[in-house]
Amino acid sequence: MNISVPKGTKDVLPEDSYKWQFIEESARQVAKAFNIREIRTPVFEHTELFLRGVGETTDVVTKEMYTFEDKGGRSITLKPEGTAGTARMFIENGLANQPLPLKAFYITPCYRYERPQAGRLREFHQFGIEVFGSAQPECDAEVIFAASSFLNKIGVKSTRLELNSIGCKSCRAEYNKALKDYFRPHLDAMCSTCRDRFEKNPLRMIDCKEEGCKKITANAPKILDYLCDDCRSHFEKVKSLLTGLGVEYTINPDIVRGLDYYTRTVFEFVSTDIGAQGTVCGGGRYDKLISELGGGEVPAIGFAAGLERLILLMDNTSVPFPEKPVPAIYIGGMDENSRSKAFELVSKLRQSGVAAECDLMARSVKAQLKYADKCGAKFVAIIGETELESGKVDIKKMADGTRENIALADICEYIGKNN
Repeated sequence: MNISVPKGTKDVLPEDSYKWQFIEESARQVAKAFNIREIRTPVFEHTELFLRGVGETTDVVTKEMYTFEDKGGRSITLKPEGTAGTARMFIENGLANQPLPLKAFYITPCYRYERPQAGRLREFHQFGIEVFGSAQPECDAEVIFAASSFLNKIGVKSTRLELNSIGCKSCRAEYNKALKDYFRPHLDAMCSTCRDRFEKNPLRMIDCKEEGCKKITANAPKILDYLCDDCRSHFEKVKSLLTGLGVEYTINPDIVRGLDYYTRTVFEFVSTDIGAQGTVCGGGRYDKLISELGGGEVPAIGFAAGLERLILLMDNTSVPFPEKPVPAIYIGGMDENSRSKAFELVSKLRQSGVAAECDLMARSVKAQLKYADKCGAKFVAIIGETELESGKVDIKKMADGTRENIALADICEYIGKNN
């Protein structure tokens, strides 16, 4: 019987969960500052949503989706990313009728069947922000600034922002023609995926990770040379706004992102401290996704950051996390009566919002003290027959070993003041 964790997934253990909680709480705080409200969408959707939204020529759709038939014969897919489901939610719930722009964020698990490696798992988690309704460059700058603010909030300083524009449908057509003219003589030397993309979506060829293809694409035409006047003006304004915000960036004309719905501004925050898979946060504008899914013409932009990659990056670069949560006090007991009193006092402390621990294993006093030390309790008190009779107990401060004799009835007040 195989009951081990499935390949490409990972347990989050109690000693690590505080890292996740810190990142998630930081994400919520940044979202609140930008007036962005939380949404939650199903972990699975109808497969057609991702075929139409993400794109049939992308690696995500062709190689990586977890797709299955449910008992009703419907094709269902575990969501490989958060944007398509958010767009579906926007359309289905008539959110275009609300005051725009609509700003939403999510923290969600996603699933892709790919080779597990550092910072890349088959089940992974994303913090994402999506903004619907604005086509203005100010919206692009705000979303990028939100991503930058989030990384700064958690203490990540070692990333660099790479920026590009992949234009609109109009200038993309001219660019695709130039790409075909360039790639046509090289097709025999390129991988089968690139040869398939050549007719369907040559822009995707630039994103190929095969070494042989990367050497060829290095000299391919650059999209920035083919932008129409509107797209060029939009991109220049985004750059100007970011400069005004003090957000440093570099232009990388090879960024096209891995999903078909992107238009105009695309961006990535990358790091060299997590191995080959260096992108920790990425996104861009997707002005046609809502209409392609059957909604109206609603421009949109967003990003997603991988939580596993962020934790890996923070660990690799010694970014400090907050201290692990520890109990304010451990109250032990020498016998059944004193353990009952300890249980009563700990319960009162917990009701007042103070983290407290007591013995649940009928341990000896020595074992209780050892456990209290392992828990990292800031204070320790051991109740026995003498303490029950006198109504007082010594409370030891573990940091320096000092003791104070406190009335049992005053423990809650004492810990509340000294915690």
